[in-house]
Amino acid sequence: MQTTLTQFWQINQQFPWLMALIINSVLLAVALVIPKKLLTLWGYGHAWVLGVFIWSGFGWQGYLVVLAYFFVGSAVTRIGQAEKEAAGIAERRSGRRGPENVWGSALTAAVCALLTWVVPVTVLPWLALGYVASFSTKLSDTTASEVGKAYGQRTFLITTLQPVPRGTEGAVSLEGTLAGFLAGFVLALLGWGVGMISGWGIVFCTIAAFVATNLESLIGATLQTQWDWLSNEIVNGINTFLGAAIAIGLAWGLQGLI
Repeated sequence: MQTTLTQFWQINQQFPWLMALIINSVLLAVALVIPKKLLTLWGYGHAWVLGVFIWSGFGWQGYLVVLAYFFVGSAVTRIGQAEKEAAGIAERRSGRRGPENVWGSALTAAVCALLTWVVPVTVLPWLALGYVASFSTKLSDTTASEVGKAYGQRTFLITTLQPVPRGTEGAVSLEGTLAGFLAGFVLALLGWGVGMISGWGIVFCTIAAFVATNLESLIGATLQTQWDWLSNEIVNGINTFLGAAIAIGLAWGLQGLI
């Protein structure tokens, strides 16, 4: 068994794109036959492309991070599903994600993965930090939003702190904020556990996720209500980019701690 695993990883080192194609095709086949669907059909197709990019760039470590985000994020979306559907604030398609959700959540991460093939080795730690921070941010945002909609006792508009109904764009709650902060920290902890970031990287990613999630709420309460083209998916893309940029900026400002 150990010999087989050793051979597997040797092949992966030599032919990462080939392994990425094989592994993602196998997982796609499994996902298509199981009864419980977390994505739409086109969503699975786009997730396959994303998975190939990520495995080829960050290997199994990066793949484990995105899988953790995907499964935890999907589970969080279903918290209080019946109540949210009754209130008209649940995600569309009973929480199943489509292509727009895949890239809104992971475009920043995909760019980081692809850049690993063209940048000097010295830049790789920065890309890994941005990658983990982007998913810490997205999981933080998803958790804060879904927990807030399900369990938020009092929700406030982030710009005025005036009480607003659950599900309002730009609304925040204590319950959602705390849950989102914890989720961002846990995903950053996973990134450290698989060796993608340092101990300080956990701090940078957690702070970046918290700040970017609140900036996303600010965008939702202001620009998104004024510009029809600024969809949730575009805002998600901005959110994850901000998370990655903030984490890299913090590490850059404290060089030597990355």
